[in-house]
Amino acid sequence: MNRIAINTEYRKDTVSKYIYGHFSEHLGRCIYEGLYVGKDSPIPNVNGIRSDAVAALREMKIPVLRWPGGCFADEYHWKDGIGGNRKRMVNTHWGGVVEDNSFGTHEFLDLCAQLGCEPYINGNLGSGEVAEMQEWVEYMTFPGESPMAALRRQNGRDDPWAVKYFGIGNENWGCGGNMRAGYYADLYRRYATYVRNYGTNKIYKVACGPGCDYGADRLNLCWTAEVMDKAAGAMDGLSLHYYTLTGHWGAKGSATDFSVTDYYTTLKKALWLDEIIKRHAGVMLRFDPDKRVKIIFDEWGTWHDPEPGTNPGFLHQQNTMRDALVAAASLHIFNSHADIVHMANIAQLANVLQAVILTDGEKLVRTPTYHVFSMLSGHQDASLLESHQLCPMTEGTPSLSHSATADRDGTVTLTVANLSADAPAEVPISLLGRRLTVRDAEVLTGPIHAKNTFAEPEAVKPAGFAGITLEEHNRTGTQMVALLPPCSVTKITMV
Repeated sequence: MNRIAINTEYRKDTVSKYIYGHFSEHLGRCIYEGLYVGKDSPIPNVNGIRSDAVAALREMKIPVLRWPGGCFADEYHWKDGIGGNRKRMVNTHWGGVVEDNSFGTHEFLDLCAQLGCEPYINGNLGSGEVAEMQEWVEYMTFPGESPMAALRRQNGRDDPWAVKYFGIGNENWGCGGNMRAGYYADLYRRYATYVRNYGTNKIYKVACGPGCDYGADRLNLCWTAEVMDKAAGAMDGLSLHYYTLTGHWGAKGSATDFSVTDYYTTLKKALWLDEIIKRHAGVMLRFDPDKRVKIIFDEWGTWHDPEPGTNPGFLHQQNTMRDALVAAASLHIFNSHADIVHMANIAQLANVLQAVILTDGEKLVRTPTYHVFSMLSGHQDASLLESHQLCPMTEGTPSLSHSATADRDGTVTLTVANLSADAPAEVPISLLGRRLTVRDAEVLTGPIHAKNTFAEPEAVKPAGFAGITLEEHNRTGTQMVALLPPCSVTKITMV
């Protein structure tokens, strides 16, 4: 039996809009071709940034973008990416291709301005020096007279930028230096000291937390404990990373050729996010009982084997309704932990891993995951409502996932994912506390393998949803029934 009950009068924590954040790395065709084509490209652009990507991402209401990595961040030297004569390097992490640094600090912050989103910059702790990180922050944010502010002006930018979010290292337990937790914590304290606030700009400092895998013995709680113990007072956020694999790191599984059993395995592993957050939040509370330090889940999403015929170092994969359901269920989990999760950044924005857009020359495709982010954007900065669900299990996976929020005007947004591969779900919905009417509703649905391609760019897209029956209004609220298609994400907006 399915059922969802929502108390429309019990507002909990605010769902940070930054939970709906994204990640762009110098990896494959994410930055180059996906977002940046250069000023001389025949593809329509503004300052080299492709206009169709900006339009699509603004429509999706992107709130924050992380850059330049990822593993790339801890071998990125920011001075190579400013001015007119830029140093070329080999991208040793991702494909061994030449990085010409034509997309650097000015270009990234221009991209964020065009998108109307906030920048989240990851500094180089792995191979960079303290002074290098300090000078980068000064270059971007110092309003007065200083060597770095003078260099910024020399490169064409008079006013400083507003840069709030700054990560001090990335995956320093692995590609960022293979460090032990205690050693990283001491380095973090040192580097964080020099990530200063200039003028009115206040930096939100993010420390490197652990990478997590599926399984209770693979949560790396000890890293969180030691870093929090030694450095919690110097940080505002702690990053976590978790990727959903159908198989394992040696054979992750195909993005498009998978069985129904594979489908449920993927969803079951995606739902492990809930346990990851609970367990790490519990450790963090031991050192920070007021929950001042928040979780920044700045890498998450599906990681499948690269598409056949592509450079394996470019991590290019297709995107199906299975990925869309992973995105919906994951975002619902982040919403449910709005008291501790301040930001999340799906990997990655374009052409890499669970991308929201795919490009090929002048062509751009919105993936099923894109549509999930767009549909769920009504939860951004809204109040989480007390809600509960009952549903059957299929192959160890619950059949439903949902979130309910209310914005400042009282508009209630309910999003529900029917995770069943092939069975519709009749879901009674009890809205307690207020009499509400449905203003609009839409659904994203299709077979589990459905995808958008350059030949069929709109094979999967939201459509109007008429599967709601209003049963009654009464003193205690509203009762309705929704008939949800299999493998679907439905948004219901009520006033």
